[in-house]
Amino acid sequence: MGALPILDLRRLEAGEAERNAFLAELRAAAREVGFFSLVGHGIPEARIAAVQALARRFFALPAEAKQAVAMVHSPHFRGYTAAGAEITRGKADWREQFDIGAERAALSRAPGAPAWTRLQGPNLWPPALPALRPELLAWQAAVTAVGIRLLEAFALALGQAADAFAPIYAGGPNPHIKIIRYPGREATGDDQGVGAHKDSGFLTLLAQDGEGGLEVADGAGGWIAATPVPGAFVVNVGELLELASNGYLRATIHRVVTPAAGRDRLSVAFFLGARPDATVPLLDLPAPLAAQARGPASDPDNPLFREVGRNYLKGRLRSHPDVAAAHHADLLDTEARAA
Repeated sequence: MGALPILDLRRLEAGEAERNAFLAELRAAAREVGFFSLVGHGIPEARIAAVQALARRFFALPAEAKQAVAMVHSPHFRGYTAAGAEITRGKADWREQFDIGAERAALSRAPGAPAWTRLQGPNLWPPALPALRPELLAWQAAVTAVGIRLLEAFALALGQAADAFAPIYAGGPNPHIKIIRYPGREATGDDQGVGAHKDSGFLTLLAQDGEGGLEVADGAGGWIAATPVPGAFVVNVGELLELASNGYLRATIHRVVTPAAGRDRLSVAFFLGARPDATVPLLDLPAPLAAQARGPASDPDNPLFREVGRNYLKGRLRSHPDVAAAHHADLLDTEARAA
């Protein structure tokens, strides 16, 4: 396969026949590739360009302004990460990024509280770029709405009620944004922008610029280039959908290759997750789909847990060892080792 499928979300509201055809194509794209480009989502291309321009303004700030909101200052894993400081599969990723989540008050560390409760808390915001807070929070709300609409379509495509996943996200979905810049290859010894991995949530919606680099495993040892489509989101299935569908849907391995020397790549990634206190259900799939469900993938180095918060905490501790050591050293011999 030479390119990702392109799906138009407007077909969901274009009459029964078109809707059913869209759901069949959605199910096939998610099962066979795990990735697709989504158009017709309702967010204007100009707004996507504006949030990308704002991200570039952030990355153009002086190093000291970015380091003032470094993630190591946040026990909730929010803020700026310099290139080389995040780890995937034991190797450094060559990208700088800024992470935010839901803007919520921190939970008290009550005795006996689940370890994942430490992840909830406020974001860090750079005083040098005050526009970042309102714009990224507005973006978070807009893309959350698209993500939930798409998640409802996935439920229908799996033979469920549209609100099948609502019990584990309603009232407090777990949205996560990364604005990301991949510097050119002159500054790194290899081409790992971000190493091969799966995403842990329901869905990822990625707005990328015109610079390629995202690649999707094709299941046969090769890679499919996620060629940028103007105005589209690249969407991929996360591990929560893999668990809920008993492996009928698979979270697909993907990576980003560092741009050539003298170039860079910018993307805005949105991850839609369930409430951290939720447990992923096992859907009762229609018999034809259930017969094709292979069970969730088993990886001894990255086990999947149905407890959403535990899964998310596992990933954060592994990806950001400096934050883990600074704020959660007491967990490193329990949660990280158990994972």
